[in-house]
Amino acid sequence: MKAEKIIPVLRIFDYKKAIEFYIDWLGFEVVWEHHFDENTPVYMEVKKENIILHLSEHHGDGSPGSRVFIWGQGIAAYHKELIDKKYKYNRPGLEKAFYGAVSFTVDDPFGNKIIFNEEFDDEKHKGLQFYSGDH
Repeated sequence: MKAEKIIPVLRIFDYKKAIEFYIDWLGFEVVWEHHFDENTPVYMEVKKENIILHLSEHHGDGSPGSRVFIWGQGIAAYHKELIDKKYKYNRPGLEKAFYGAVSFTVDDPFGNKIIFNEEFDDEKHKGLQFYSGDH
């Protein structure tokens, strides 16, 4: 088997809060939204570059408190972009993880966590200041 796409489904409870977090702060875009009828929960796809997530208000779709672990490039720059937005509900610290990565974790309003990672490189990341301790 060769996987072509892996798309996590994350449980959300409030459409407006999801838009504020995923679109306005993280910089994802809404690809599509679906409602079975008027006044029913939303199921939607959001993406940022090649990261695709499905967000669902449906009761059986995902458990609150899920984690999505993402490897990529430009993690420190993306972290700075997010911090510079001064989102009042989340200011993640940039860390050097025990598994050899530059990393930061964001907590969505519904208890889900997204962990962004880039392989640590001594030369590339030598000037970064890392957070240590709890917020």
